[in-house]
Order: sequence, then C-alpha cells, then structure tokens
Amino acid sequence: MLILILGVALWAGAHLFKGLAPAKRAALGVKGKGLVAVALVVSIVLMVIGYKAADGAVLWGRSSALVGINNLLMLLAFYIYAASVRGTRITRWIRHAQLTAVLVWSFAHILVNGDTPSFVLFGGLAVWAVVQMLVINRVEGARAPYVAPAMKSEILAAVISLVAFTIVALIHLWLGVNPFG
Repeated sequence: MLILILGVALWAGAHLFKGLAPAKRAALGVKGKGLVAVALVVSIVLMVIGYKAADGAVLWGRSSALVGINNLLMLLAFYIYAASVRGTRITRWIRHAQLTAVLVWSFAHILVNGDTPSFVLFGGLAVWAVVQMLVINRVEGARAPYVAPAMKSEILAAVISLVAFTIVALIHLWLGVNPFG
C-alpha cells in the first residue's frame, strides 16, 4: 500500500508544485518541465504497481447495478473532459472541467470497486483534484467570460467521449478487467 500512497502523493505534488511554489518552479525554467514530466511518469508507474500489489478490506463487491452506474458515470467523465478541450456549453457551469472529470472518474471507480486500495487510489486522486481546483482559483482569480461555442463543438465532444470510452474499455478488457460486469 505504501507504493500506492507514494504514487498518489508524487502525482499530487508534481501537479501542485507550480501553484504552491511558483518562484521555485520558475527558477527551474525549462528544465522544470522535464522534471515534472518525469515525476508524473514515475507517479503513474508507482500507482499502477502499488494498486496491483495492494491488499485491503473489501467493503462491498461488484454488482450489475454498480457496473452499469459506473459505465454511465465514465461516459459523463469522458464527456466533461472532452468538453474542456472543445469548450462546450457544459463549461459554462464547470470552471475546471478536466478536474471535475477526474472527480466523476474517481467516484465511479470507488463505487464499483469498494475496496481499500480503490479508496486510496481513486479517493486520493479525488482529493488532489479538489485541492488543485482551489489552488488554481487562488492563483488565477476570477474566471474569463463565457463564450457560447458552435454546435459542432458539442457534437465533436460527444463523439470524442464515445471513442475514448470504447478505447479505455478495450484496454481494460486487454488487461483482464471486464468493465461491463
């Protein structure tokens, strides 16, 4: 479990570094981008290895209903993430669409897995997303005015969401985890 915790902590620290210590990050210059990128890759490796190796209490198991809800929430998470890139109408209400997508993704995975390692991984990433939003709000201040996008952006975000969901589902199947129950 320690490897998993270290991975989540490194992920959060690497992302929060610029917002919490802007002078130190700026002093690193271009080299800092590389260091952050390496830290993020190492954090992902630690999270994957740590999650696979972690053992813990199972509070509830998978059920058909939870798997179905999880998949609907995952479609929503992919749409919110795609909306951030395409600037769709949902971004009028969601300032931090990518981080909100992480929250939805985290909740969906906790809901369907219900074990201690899932609480550490997905709960830890959810906490990071909320803290990241607060730091961004503090650093950036008020939000830019909303500009309504073209309908093309809405359609493209929906298509991107479905394609991404399908690819991720296939990757889960390839890894031996059936996302459909």
